[in-house]
Amino acid sequence: MNPYVLTTLLSSLGLGTTLTFASSHWLLAWMGLEINTLAIIPLMAQQHHPRAVEAATKYFLTQATAAAMILFAATTNAWMMGEWDINNLSHPMASSMMMAALALKIGLAPMHFWLPEVLQGLDLLTGLILSTWQKLAPLALIIQAAPAVDPTMLTLLGLLSTLVGGWGGLNQTQIRKILAYSSIAHMGWMVIISQYAPHLTLLTLSMYLFMTSAAFLSLKMTSTTKITTMTTMWSKAPVLASTTALTLLSLGGLPPLTGFMPKWLILQEMAKQQLPLTATIMALATLLSLYFYLRLCYAMTLTISPNTTNAATPWRTHTTQSTITLALFTTTALGLLPITPAILTLVT
Repeated sequence: MNPYVLTTLLSSLGLGTTLTFASSHWLLAWMGLEINTLAIIPLMAQQHHPRAVEAATKYFLTQATAAAMILFAATTNAWMMGEWDINNLSHPMASSMMMAALALKIGLAPMHFWLPEVLQGLDLLTGLILSTWQKLAPLALIIQAAPAVDPTMLTLLGLLSTLVGGWGGLNQTQIRKILAYSSIAHMGWMVIISQYAPHLTLLTLSMYLFMTSAAFLSLKMTSTTKITTMTTMWSKAPVLASTTALTLLSLGGLPPLTGFMPKWLILQEMAKQQLPLTATIMALATLLSLYFYLRLCYAMTLTISPNTTNAATPWRTHTTQSTITLALFTTTALGLLPITPAILTLVT
């Protein structure tokens, strides 16, 4: 892609998210979301592959539907209550509709069906943008709108997302789809706690950004998109295979890795809020996700190619990717648990 066009599109992505962050009016927030959507679609379709074009079309249709719902909910609230302010979403019908639209935006269950299909059609770097940057603006709106939304709705969205995110990834062989289901499960954790402790939503989001970025960049480094290709990773790059396996276990929430921190703090907060049953279901749903992460780790580190796979071994192409960003994200994805108290004092 032309560097000038790429710069324009990436700047528009940044502008859209910043607009939504800075807005207190629903129309301005909606405008930011629209700029965001329109800026990423050319990045999705740049491969000129039928799957990429299909993914871009599916993404456009779902995001356009969500944007129309957001506009309708904001207009309904203004019509009924005379208020356009984001923090004053006081009409119950408008608040429920708004939460459903934002859930569709980020791919929360049961509005998640588009996300694995879209992510599967993209290259790894565009998939990384979709899984990380594109979640920021809608989540900012969810955190602001959460106090006005029925707590039962948020709890159901969160529980369903963690269960679907764990269940859906079990039968997958494509790593991008597995990471899409991982994203759905993590979004469920963020949404369920947003009504009780918004600072924990921010903490979970930042840890999720570090871990997902490390996972995507590791896969990009070895051009890996299928589990069968993963089996050749150990003989090609043993150190990278080890750190990628640890990053995936961190995404699963195993101590003593970074991913354990947000889950531990959220379960602790739920116990404080007298929600032991919800906390138990969330913890059990995490075991489903952990199973498919362990499956990836097994394929990557405990199988020696070519004895265990019939896949053709890919060429060891020389990568031009910078290793500094990968090293930075991997370090944060693996080693932040010991400084949990310091991080908590920063976000509270």
